[in-house]
Amino acid sequence: MSKERKVIITCAVTGSIHTPTMSPYLPITAEQIATNAIDAANAGAAIVHLHARNPRNGHPDQSPELFEPFLKEIRSSSNVVMNLTTGGSPAMSIEDRAAPAFRFKPEVASLNMGTMNFGLYPMLGRYKEFKYDWEYEYLVGSRHRIFRNTFQDIEYILRGCAEHGTRFEIECYDIGHLYTLSHFAERGVIKPPFFIQSVFGILGGIGGDPEDVLHMRRTADRLFGRDTYIWSVLGVGRNQIPVATQSVTLGGNVRVGLEDSLWLKKGQLARSCAEQVTLVRSLIETMGLEIATPDDARSILGLKGASNVNF
Repeated sequence: MSKERKVIITCAVTGSIHTPTMSPYLPITAEQIATNAIDAANAGAAIVHLHARNPRNGHPDQSPELFEPFLKEIRSSSNVVMNLTTGGSPAMSIEDRAAPAFRFKPEVASLNMGTMNFGLYPMLGRYKEFKYDWEYEYLVGSRHRIFRNTFQDIEYILRGCAEHGTRFEIECYDIGHLYTLSHFAERGVIKPPFFIQSVFGILGGIGGDPEDVLHMRRTADRLFGRDTYIWSVLGVGRNQIPVATQSVTLGGNVRVGLEDSLWLKKGQLARSCAEQVTLVRSLIETMGLEIATPDDARSILGLKGASNVNF
């Protein structure tokens, strides 16, 4: 583990997994999303990963007009790299999911590497009632709903975003997703350096055991070689900090945020994304490493720069 390297912290601000009943701190409105993103950047996040929600009820929503207010607010207050989701939620069409990235031409967009089961329904057992009617149906629907990311869908986003120089946070929920990335790389549809975000702990994907993390890292090394990709991880729920810590020891980077976990520690809800960033930053610095600034991240990932976005 090189002591000279800098570790990129990504913060996923709100996502589409958790629902408003689960935490009073989950960002819903544009103002809440912007505040959480800016505070996370001030705490040490180099990248913020962004979804939008309906401000009236917190339902995940990919309408570009819901993204625009917080994109402009974040940009006016911070140099942080903004990463727009093309995942949206499993209930959305690929065209709706890609719309914000196509319109705003960000430096980074997320891209899921395979169709999968995406089980959220186990969370139903923790709540007797929900604040909004949509929450129960959304969670129970994950029993039969798949998260569609076909080869055609992936290529649609890759080619559409390539036209305006957006690079990708390649989200790999299982080993086969690394092979899908290799397929598109061999065809020249995506070019290195690859920013691979390995996801651990979603029901339907790879688990969060240390052996799972090692397997993902070793497979990526074998397929791509360490000189052609930048590795980051996110652990869902209780996996967040253990997986992040293992990634740093293996030479990787980390993602935290209320999209991935609502908790700061066992039994204590995180009151903001910045609290999680502060926690993981302290772990990184305790290991004798530095965190990357937004401009460090731009250099490491080969990004086009904040002046070349459309917001």
